[in-house]
Amino acid sequence: MSMVRKSVLVFRELPPDQLARITAVHEVVVANPRKPAERPAFEAALPHAHGLIGSSHPVTPQLLAQASQLEVISSISVGVDNYPLDALRERGILLCHTPGVLTETTADTVFALVMATSRRIVELANHVREGRWDRNIGEDLFGWDVHGKTLGLLGFGRIGQAVARRAALGFGMPVLYHSRRPVDMPELAGRAVHTPLDRLLAQADIVAAVLPLTPQTRGLMGAREFGLMKPGAIFVNGGRGATVQEDALLQALDQGRLRAAGLDVFATEPLPPDSPLRRHPRVTALPHIGSATHETRQAMAALATTNLLQALAGQRPQAVYAGGA
Repeated sequence: MSMVRKSVLVFRELPPDQLARITAVHEVVVANPRKPAERPAFEAALPHAHGLIGSSHPVTPQLLAQASQLEVISSISVGVDNYPLDALRERGILLCHTPGVLTETTADTVFALVMATSRRIVELANHVREGRWDRNIGEDLFGWDVHGKTLGLLGFGRIGQAVARRAALGFGMPVLYHSRRPVDMPELAGRAVHTPLDRLLAQADIVAAVLPLTPQTRGLMGAREFGLMKPGAIFVNGGRGATVQEDALLQALDQGRLRAAGLDVFATEPLPPDSPLRRHPRVTALPHIGSATHETRQAMAALATTNLLQALAGQRPQAVYAGGA
């Protein structure tokens, strides 16, 4: 690594071993701007920072303008919707992220939501917890099979493909997917079919969104799209919350067009206390836990740290965001 000590601003806490890798070669300030007590330290360090590492805090063009020395941002995430891509390109600032290491874990979470919504897992667990299980359940509490149902995937990147493998190979589910172009997956030949959006919505029993947030995907699922879904279908979102018009989703649920929704992401996070999605009887809501396992978060932090150190040393980082989705 470079022998030149540079300034690094860590804006979300890192595991101690990864923080030690950075402090061994650079000057480090740890300041989380989401914590009011640490915000002044974050703002004071910003003009001197050559590298930023963290996640879950929007780096606006205005904030970026204060970072006159900045060379690299290393995001502990796959998604990059918190960063001003055009402004970064104009200044030649590298943006790194952490693809790959969270693929399987996030796919687990998405498929867990498919299972939970269809089999009413959370609802029925609460039925027991609240002391209401005093006889064999009747048809009013029955769930619905997952195996053999048609799964429609919105987005077919790493995570979408991992969900497709679980569905097709593990549960015998025909898979339809909508993406910008067909994907060659020999292991899913004949089991996963590239499909226009409207046809996918009309044919899938369960629609799962695993989309990044881009100008093209923002608000993609609205009243028209939910209206195209099969009556009694299930909607799952494990990508980005703002790809869904939440009022339209609530309307589809309230009108009975959709049977249920499983959501790990929301337009505003944490979910506001007054959001109807918090307590809706047909919604299984999770606190954005797609990659939240000990093993995966450690791997994400390690990759983000490697990206940062490589960039500051003048090397090509392992995972530079290339602008593709």
